[in-house]
Amino acid sequence: MDEIQTLKQWVAESNNIVFFGGAGVSTESGIPDFRSVDGLYHQKYDYPPETILSHTFFMRKTSEFYKFYKDKLLLEGAKPNAAHLKLAELEKAGKLKAVITQNIDGLHQLAGSEEVLELHGSVQRNYCMKCHEFYDFAAIKEKVEEASKTNEPGCPDYMVPKCEKCGATIKPDVVLYEEGLDNSVLTKAVRYIANADVLIIGGTSLVVYPAAGLIDYYSGNKLVLVNLSATAQDSRADLVVRGKIGEVFSQL
Repeated sequence: MDEIQTLKQWVAESNNIVFFGGAGVSTESGIPDFRSVDGLYHQKYDYPPETILSHTFFMRKTSEFYKFYKDKLLLEGAKPNAAHLKLAELEKAGKLKAVITQNIDGLHQLAGSEEVLELHGSVQRNYCMKCHEFYDFAAIKEKVEEASKTNEPGCPDYMVPKCEKCGATIKPDVVLYEEGLDNSVLTKAVRYIANADVLIIGGTSLVVYPAAGLIDYYSGNKLVLVNLSATAQDSRADLVVRGKIGEVFSQL
């Protein structure tokens, strides 16, 4: 495939690559894509996922939020795929400067990537809303399970994890709808993209703002879009590669 060969050559020639990825990077690891045909947005719940994953809903219906969160976002056993592993390898080789991700699963770090900018936070980090005590993924999963056994369905605290120190509700360090992105993370992402020689965007439809607007900061001539389907930004790309991102990256 000519596109793969071109991408391979650009990667070989550059020591200043930045990768910007979305949900499609993790679907090959078994993490559901919110917006794909089989993703969370096409499944049936009492409330739409956009509503459940909002700040207002979290504050008002915390138990309902955690029911959804436990079923769909606290996913154990997911392993990095070929894309995650290749990106970590490129970073170790000094070619890739940063991974910027919209995903919240922590798979890039699990694969070995070190400079990972998580635009939407991570399920691996959770904090008490009152005393800010930290809880990792395993602790929050255990607490949600515990709260589901000690409280009856319909109870306000059903499935709601509570802080051991002060008893307040624990909140995942995930950017919900109605919440702003972390400015320091966003600023670093802009800087990396603006200075990149090669910008590879993969597994994202580029429709979620403000993250999708990051493409505007790239001024180079090696903008690569790797995605299964067409995006609204394809015409801006210098190279478009159609395919599963893990399969594409395994050929680099």
